[in-house]
Amino acid sequence: MAAASLTANVTPLDAGAAVAAVAFLGQIPALALEDGTVLLATPGAGRRIAAHPDAAILVAVASGEKFITGGDDGRVVAVSPDGATQEIADEKGKWIDAIAARGDGAIAWSRGKNVRARDHDGGVKTFAAPSSVRGLAFMPKGCRIAVAHYDGASLWFPNAASPPDLFKWKGSHLSIAVSPDGRFLVTAMQENTLHAWRTSDKKDMRMSGYPAKTRSLSWSFDGHWLATSGADAAIIWPFKDKEGPISKAPLECGARQVRVTSVAFHPKSLVVAQGYEDGLVLLCRIPDGAEILVRASPEGGRAISALAWDDTGRRLLFGAADGTAGVLDMPV
Repeated sequence: MAAASLTANVTPLDAGAAVAAVAFLGQIPALALEDGTVLLATPGAGRRIAAHPDAAILVAVASGEKFITGGDDGRVVAVSPDGATQEIADEKGKWIDAIAARGDGAIAWSRGKNVRARDHDGGVKTFAAPSSVRGLAFMPKGCRIAVAHYDGASLWFPNAASPPDLFKWKGSHLSIAVSPDGRFLVTAMQENTLHAWRTSDKKDMRMSGYPAKTRSLSWSFDGHWLATSGADAAIIWPFKDKEGPISKAPLECGARQVRVTSVAFHPKSLVVAQGYEDGLVLLCRIPDGAEILVRASPEGGRAISALAWDDTGRRLLFGAADGTAGVLDMPV
């Protein structure tokens, strides 16, 4: 159990439905809910925006001060802090499986095998992947998009005529994360394992031993560590050296009798927020493993499904599968 507590600094929120994703739009906490609405938790009076009426939100990601949501109605919608909505795309009822965004307004989304990239001027280009796409991420430099699919991953250049660059490994790759310096691609697989490649030469590496699937990946701000869910502690792999985690053991933070379901590294410090399947939220410091309790496990609590820091690292937003949520304000 954590040696210190910040529970008194948490403002509870009633999301009212299972939380699919969370983000800060500036200083406004935003929660994408599985009932198709986006909750803007402004102080004193939250607003519920019907982004996907009669549909569920499957994925969502922040893009600057907009929340980009994708639903099982096939629509991609941008929600602004003032509650305004803009339809970005309509895939005619085909589920939106993945979304990625950049701060300059560029957005990418997938439905089935098709990946679409929309630049900040509204131009859209399409790439047909080898199989259904479940994970997308923008590379930190240039207009390149990392795509997770069956038997590996691809780096797609929407503005280039050349074919995507393929990174091969047999199996089903369900999500993808790119290191902040662009040196590594990491995918979470259908098996209880991760796979990584060094982008410079495609040298690959396997990270196994998880008791469950890894559904949450988060890089430290310096790109030296990758935090992951899927075990009874946050498993944090070292990526500082050229060889990444090869022949290196990961750190384990916040070991408990229940599994970690969501992780989010602080944007400026080596601190990772981690949520568990019983609703508990913890902060853990790298590399000494010091713990601070953010939220105790409520009676009958459900899994923490989403975590996000604001840009300053002063506030942490969390949401759970039972519709409970909260905002931590870090003490000065």
